[in-house]
Amino acid sequence: QVQIVESGGGLVQPGGSLRLSCVASGSWFSMYAMGWYRQAPGKQRELVATITSGGSTNYADSVKGRFTISRDSAKNTVYLQMNSLKPEDTAVYYCNAQLSTSSNFWGQGTQVTVSS
Repeated sequence: QVQIVESGGGLVQPGGSLRLSCVASGSWFSMYAMGWYRQAPGKQRELVATITSGGSTNYADSVKGRFTISRDSAKNTVYLQMNSLKPEDTAVYYCNAQLSTSSNFWGQGTQVTVSS
């Protein structure tokens, strides 16, 4: 199996920044993509950003221009740099590792709270 561990969440004021980290460990033949998702209380989990093994990135419209996803393949680590944070960014952020169309692994999540 694949184990996913997220870190870097916390409390930040509006306009501030945070960087989340996601480390994947275990055994797999190939890693197709990794990404960040978030879930606020009472809402569905939504995609934030993804990055493929080839380096292609995709962002939700709500975070374009503010968030940046990056990857260190040698360390099996993905980062999410979050700038200009807004209260509506408050959520539990989850890291996902996709090995195939039907094989996905999730971390336990890290809390991000944006409040003054």
